[in-house]
Amino acid sequence: MTAHRILSWSPSAIVFDCDGTLMDTERHWQEARNLTFRAFGLKPPAGFADRAKGMHYTECGALMAEETGKPGLVGELTDTLLGTFTTLVDQDPVTMPGAASLVRLASRHRPLAVASNCPREVVESCLYRAGLLDCFGHVVVAGGDVRPKPEPDVYAVAARLCGVPPEEALAVEDSLTGMESARRAGLRVIGIGPCPPGPEAEKADLWVASLADGELLSWARTRIGE
Repeated sequence: MTAHRILSWSPSAIVFDCDGTLMDTERHWQEARNLTFRAFGLKPPAGFADRAKGMHYTECGALMAEETGKPGLVGELTDTLLGTFTTLVDQDPVTMPGAASLVRLASRHRPLAVASNCPREVVESCLYRAGLLDCFGHVVVAGGDVRPKPEPDVYAVAARLCGVPPEEALAVEDSLTGMESARRAGLRVIGIGPCPPGPEAEKADLWVASLADGELLSWARTRIGE
């Protein structure tokens, strides 16, 4: 484990993922996928939720079409997925445990950014309704020349906009796809959730159960809050 690369270090900037990291939206994505499959009379393939986690919504729509043998429905599945997700999030925006406290503490002392595979309007709406949008100097999303995670683009751009080299920035992520993106961009990574077995454990320098983790909060107060 490389936890000391986080716990003995003070980042110059912090870049947060949004879905599942700051906002409790993974359940909305799951429900949106299920509702979209149902709307087209399709059955979710076994294990689809795990394969889709962290994907850009356009890639998810394409995967839905591919794995159900309906290549002609890519566009309709993608549009329905995004529309359903946006409605669900707008109805029920909830922050993840510890997210608001950590963000507010860090924003007083470091430049912060968000790096997400979600559309900008979804990310900004979520953060605004949670009272966190003003804590972030930059919101970077996939689109145009910025490729989605697991490509490194969103994290590389976020670190640059924060005015620091990637190696001086910290990424906070809940998906292996996002962790790979941050790693490839050169950031150190905190992974949220259970530490997976095998090589995937190395995608994060430090694993915590949630952003309310006591060791993480102690580190943040010592290394960021002073």
